[in-house]
Amino acid sequence: MTQISILGCGWLGLPLAKALLENGFSLKGSTTSNAKLSVLENLGLQAFQIELSETKIHGEIDSFLENSKILIIDIPPKLRGNSKEDFVSKIKNVIPFIEKSTVENVIFISSTSVYGEDNSFVTEETELNPDSESGKQLVKTEQLLRGNPYFKTTVLRFGGLIGEDRNPIKFLAGRTNIENPNAPINLIQQEDCIGIILEIVQQNDKLVWNETFNAVTPFHPSRKEYYTQKAIDLNLDLPEFNAENSSFGKTILSSKVEKVLGYTFARPKL
Repeated sequence: MTQISILGCGWLGLPLAKALLENGFSLKGSTTSNAKLSVLENLGLQAFQIELSETKIHGEIDSFLENSKILIIDIPPKLRGNSKEDFVSKIKNVIPFIEKSTVENVIFISSTSVYGEDNSFVTEETELNPDSESGKQLVKTEQLLRGNPYFKTTVLRFGGLIGEDRNPIKFLAGRTNIENPNAPINLIQQEDCIGIILEIVQQNDKLVWNETFNAVTPFHPSRKEYYTQKAIDLNLDLPEFNAENSSFGKTILSSKVEKVLGYTFARPKL
């Protein structure tokens, strides 16, 4: 039975842990919250309280990695508001522990923000040109992990994460003068995020490691079209877009996920 460690059992990591357990994997999971340890333990995994800082790691990181063959890193940069951080330094602190552990393969959850904003169709071969601090730090982190010779890293660049409890329309409903009405959406359902990760760990062969995959649902209506319909579906106040703003945005293509992994999106219409 392959053992997997998930660094970060949050909005995505927790349901991912459930899915991995249901598919027969042995699991270790981390949280920064002492109160959440019992939640993880009740699921049937070994729970660890681990917190990364820019200078050290708080928690039993060696025990967390012990005997695991795969490590999933799912801790996004905290760069909003006043909580700025050096995310690259946080991951740098983990790498020596991965190097001396049993971990052979790493899955790093990244973001399509590494591409920046333009009007092009984007593949994994598109030049990285982030225009946000989060995107810039993710690029450096990807390079740090992919360049390490002690383990193989597969990078998943997810689009905007949505789920039953999470959709941007809840913040856009009733708002006016919203920009970029014609920009295409680049979103992915939580269910498909989990499905793609499951496909990688279940295949567990050379074709899926040391790879980079865009992971965005191949459904790209305009922001105005999608969020207006979503507001109607959820009986929310309609958002109003600035019709004078006709700018466009990038369209993220995920054909590599479908061709290499053979993955079929479970929620193709979001």
